[in-house]
Amino acid sequence: MKLIKDYIQLTKPTIMFLVIFTGSAALILEGSMLSRPLHFFLCLFALYLTGGCANALNQYLEREIDSKMTRTSSRRPLPSGRLNSTHALIFSVSIGVIGVLIFGFFFNWLTAGLSLATILFYSLFYTLYLKPNTDQNIVIGGIAGAMAPVGSWTAATGHMDIVPWIMFAIIFFWTPPHFWALALFCQDDYKKAKLPMMPVVRGDKSTLKQILIYSFILFATSLSLLAFGAGWFYMTIAVLLGVILIKKSYKALKHGNEKLFKGLFGYSILYLFGLFTAIVIDGFIF
Repeated sequence: MKLIKDYIQLTKPTIMFLVIFTGSAALILEGSMLSRPLHFFLCLFALYLTGGCANALNQYLEREIDSKMTRTSSRRPLPSGRLNSTHALIFSVSIGVIGVLIFGFFFNWLTAGLSLATILFYSLFYTLYLKPNTDQNIVIGGIAGAMAPVGSWTAATGHMDIVPWIMFAIIFFWTPPHFWALALFCQDDYKKAKLPMMPVVRGDKSTLKQILIYSFILFATSLSLLAFGAGWFYMTIAVLLGVILIKKSYKALKHGNEKLFKGLFGYSILYLFGLFTAIVIDGFIF
């Protein structure tokens, strides 16, 4: 059982829960799979496998870096020695291949191609090039984490649409405030690992200004769904959640301390869950 838990840990299940949640929100909003529950859950299973593959390959490639950071050295199965690196690589590639093939054979090859591209982008381009070389790593790398609504929608329909791309944009612009808030109170680890995260390279003040700017952009992006059918319930929740995020970002900028950074990080998670829950309720019930 411990071994199974370690393999699951390779997929970063807490992050994947967020991916599955945003992907399922797109499926519910699109609606055609609600009458086909087996396909609905098979799509989410494939989404977990492909996203989990990208995360597992990321951990495989970063196992030496993770061993230098307090936050990851004992928690993750590779730097702690709980898993053999070769076995981890085989597992990572296997679940990715299975996930891509499920999308291809049971849904469509457009979604399979998008999933494969996401795996390669995150595990290779982001992990090997962006993360160690630029303080914009999280911004550009956020493309991979934001793809779940687009992939789910194309799995259901076989084509692109503007609505899942707006959902993509919401997650994309949410990612920098979320991860930079984490980086602010974990920057000692990033210094040890020599990773150029925004607080390490630009300092706290500059990072907090960027967080505030992205919070405003995120707020505006969330409201753009109103032009594509979102109703009063979604608007109310989006405004409420967005105003709170901006206030917390401004407060962190003005009185920067670790408690406020952690509070902003925690709230950012609630924000995304709340916003996507509102998307589902507004589209499905109202």
